[in-house]
Parts: sequence; C-alpha cells; structure tokens
Amino acid sequence: MNGLNVLPLAVTMMLGPQIMSAIIFVTTPRAVRVSLGFLTGVAVATTVGTAIAMGLASLLDLGDPDDAGSSGNIIQYVLIGLLAAGAIKNWVRRETIQPPKWLGALMSADARKALKVGLLVILLMPSDIIVMLTVGTNLSQADANFAEALPFIGATVLIAALPLLFLLAFHRRATAAMPQVRDWMDTHSWLINIIVCVIFIVLILA
Repeated sequence: MNGLNVLPLAVTMMLGPQIMSAIIFVTTPRAVRVSLGFLTGVAVATTVGTAIAMGLASLLDLGDPDDAGSSGNIIQYVLIGLLAAGAIKNWVRRETIQPPKWLGALMSADARKALKVGLLVILLMPSDIIVMLTVGTNLSQADANFAEALPFIGATVLIAALPLLFLLAFHRRATAAMPQVRDWMDTHSWLINIIVCVIFIVLILA
C-alpha cells in the first residue's frame, strides 16, 4: 500500500454516517466525553476490522501484486465493482435517500452509547468493510506485517476526531457551525455516499 493512499482511504472510511455521528456528538451537552467514547469505538473497530481482513487474506494465495490477473488484484476489482454499484444506486435514488433514522437519537447519547456507535459505524457499514478488506488484501499480498496498517488506522481516527479538535480549538465558532454542517450533510447524504465510492475506486485503480 502506497503511503500516499492512507489519508484518502481514511477519509473514505469516515465519510457518511460516520462523520455525521462525530459532528452530532460535538453538539451534545457533554461533547468531549461523548466524543472520546466515539473515538475509542472507531479506533477499536478499525483495528479489529483491519486485523480480521488481513487474517482472512493471509489464508488465500493472493499472487504477485504486480500481476493484474493475480487473485489479490481480482479480489480488489470485485470490491471496486461493489462500490461502483453502490454509487449508481445512490445516484438513482438520490431524491428519496434519507440519513439513517438512528442518527437522530445520538443527541441524547452518553459515552457508553457513543462507544457502541463508534464500533458499529465501522464494523457494520458496507463501505467501511470493503475498505478494510481492500487494505487487508493489499497488505497481505505485499507480505506486510500489521504494523504497516497502523498509519491507516491512525489516520482514520484522526479524521473521526476532526469535529472534536475543531470544537476544542474554536469553541464559539464550532458551536455555531457544527449544527449547520450537520444539517447540510443530512440533506446531501446521497452525494456524500457517491463521493465515498468514487474516491475509493480512483485510489484502487490508480
């Protein structure tokens, strides 16, 4: 995995309900505590998910990464196809797509619930599962060890932490801006989903 791909992959992991959850948590009364719970969940889920993906990939004969017809590259092409299908579906249904209903319940979340949300938005989101499977396949095909996945995991947590960092650095401005950002993302969730798919596809094909 090229180091230049780490940050875009992390952005892909967090775009959508994931970053929307982070933004909602910084607008709650106990923003710091709740956000830290969420970030812990994201860190654990990304670490576990990537480790599982690498473990599964290591069970297969992935072939030479420079061989376009190798098993490892074919698996990545299949994952690209799944995301492309998701992007097309989001475009076709763009006028009716709504953000998940559970997002509306996060305003009353405590740190424990935020931790659970952090785990689930990574481990149960199809786009994140595909990203982690791709990372695991890529690293296993290159005979890399798990330590080489740490920049990807760290970048993912950093992206998830941006709303909290913005709140801590610019408290008054962040308090006013975050609800507006949240509302915009609510009404443009279909566009965010398409952007996620396109970024990921470009990264793998490049």
